[in-house]
Amino acid sequence: MSLPSDETMPGRSRRARLTLVGVMALLTIVFVALGTWQVQRLFWKLDLIERVESRINAGPQAPPAPAQWASVNVQDHEYLRVAVSGRFRHDLETLVQAVTELGPGYWVLTPLELADGTAILINRGFVPGDRRDPASRAAGQAEGTANVIGLLRMTEPGGGFLRGNDPANDRWYSRDVAAIAAHKGISNIAPYFIDADATPNPGGFPVGGLTVVRFRNSHLVYIFTWYILAVMSAAAGIYVLRRSRDH
Repeated sequence: MSLPSDETMPGRSRRARLTLVGVMALLTIVFVALGTWQVQRLFWKLDLIERVESRINAGPQAPPAPAQWASVNVQDHEYLRVAVSGRFRHDLETLVQAVTELGPGYWVLTPLELADGTAILINRGFVPGDRRDPASRAAGQAEGTANVIGLLRMTEPGGGFLRGNDPANDRWYSRDVAAIAAHKGISNIAPYFIDADATPNPGGFPVGGLTVVRFRNSHLVYIFTWYILAVMSAAAGIYVLRRSRDH
């Protein structure tokens, strides 16, 4: 038994073609919208990169005060270059697993007590596995007033990739300020932390200044992809529409 042809079922064939034209038109609209959204994202990302670079290269300023903590956000404060003074609480140090250009090891996070009684968690820098024990880098555990210059960073709640923080066993995979403060019993702590700059610590450890400032920017590729798909969908719709008229 032969299948019906366009000539034997002209009405159904025409409706099918018009339906396909409608689908192609809808896809064209969707792809154009996605491409336009990526254009907006591209300009947003370029603006963000420019703002961050200006913050990093600016002179250090005071970090947000307690009255501003509730309004601290990524857009306005991430990578802000700041300066702060206080006393390190080395007895409340926390090690967070890290992989850096120096290899695998740990970030050394130590609360800095300020004169007003508040605290800021300072990422003093990196230590390799054989320097995990503070006794192995005693020279770097200086007492007295410490002056820190670095980049303001937002808290990293939860943990790392596929690994959650385990406060009960003091295993940390991200710099989660609130969780670390709760585990160590630190009160009045800022909701952000500071990555210390490369100013050498006595004894050479921890090694600061290893902050990686990198923004993934693939928006241009996505723009071309969505707009090309829009052109292809429109071309397919026009082709089917012309065939429908010919029949």
